[in-house]
Amino acid sequence: MDTEIRSIEQIHQYINREIESIPFSGCPSNLYDPIAYIMHQNGKRLRPVLALIACNMLGGDLNKIVRPAIGIEIFHNFTLVHDDIMDQSPIRRNHETVYKKWGTNIAILAGDTMFALAYEFLVQTDEDILGEIIRLFNKTAIEVCEGQQLDIEFENRIDVSIDDYIEMIRKKTAVLLGTSLMTGAIVARASKEQAERLYKIGIMMGLAFQLMDDILDVYAQQDKFGKSIGNDILTNKRTYLFLQAYHKANPSQRRELDECFGNHSIPADEKISRVKHIYDDLKVDDDGYAMADRYYNEALRLLNELPVDNYRKIQLKSLIERLTVREV
Repeated sequence: MDTEIRSIEQIHQYINREIESIPFSGCPSNLYDPIAYIMHQNGKRLRPVLALIACNMLGGDLNKIVRPAIGIEIFHNFTLVHDDIMDQSPIRRNHETVYKKWGTNIAILAGDTMFALAYEFLVQTDEDILGEIIRLFNKTAIEVCEGQQLDIEFENRIDVSIDDYIEMIRKKTAVLLGTSLMTGAIVARASKEQAERLYKIGIMMGLAFQLMDDILDVYAQQDKFGKSIGNDILTNKRTYLFLQAYHKANPSQRRELDECFGNHSIPADEKISRVKHIYDDLKVDDDGYAMADRYYNEALRLLNELPVDNYRKIQLKSLIERLTVREV
């Protein structure tokens, strides 16, 4: 393909075409059908798009980044398959989740296979940078698992702080965005300074993205969000909204939150309604938006200071600005 791509839409379309061309087939079919099912859904493809944007911005060969970028996307989808099992989430991207459609055991095996497939694509790069890319990916994969474990542990802890939460989402969500940008930079043979700056930009984007996701989980329309609304409340997630609400709550509201997050016999709709009522009273969604904006603005500041010609930054700047206005 051309070494220069002019729009984010072109990058997204290119990634989609490349992924759609991969059959993800094999025997036994019950192992591979779930992989094709989730990989061929129309996801945001944010992570491979970031990898291509970074490579393009730094003058790299896009033909050399696309396979590692797809590897990152396969890994991301692997984490979603296993995450849905742990959270018992029935819907993702407006489709049944893999474990709901095929059962938990098949979903676990399909996810494990996707982890291996991610490496198969990631290693399709030049030998002189392969070690650096694999080390970065391994570090990221471990941190994602650490973040997921912290997320699980927080469900049964009453002493989780905002700082604890930020560190958890840094590992669970943000590091993979940082790695996507940094992988594109490595393939483009960028300087260490450029690559590390892009990694930090990805971290800021990832923190903001997850904060927005917390808000959307409560306030979005399901057909737009693509996942069940209120699932974080039902699974007792210590999200930013919960932590901010608990901090701002009066004694009565705090007792109500303790009841909702500690009494497993409350019907789902009632639990969501009662918690959302407190969130509304305390306007914690406004706090979440403000915090997300801080991280997005920091990402833009870091991008402005990146030692690259300004015209080459347009795609990444545009993407950051788009993510700040995810629809509720």
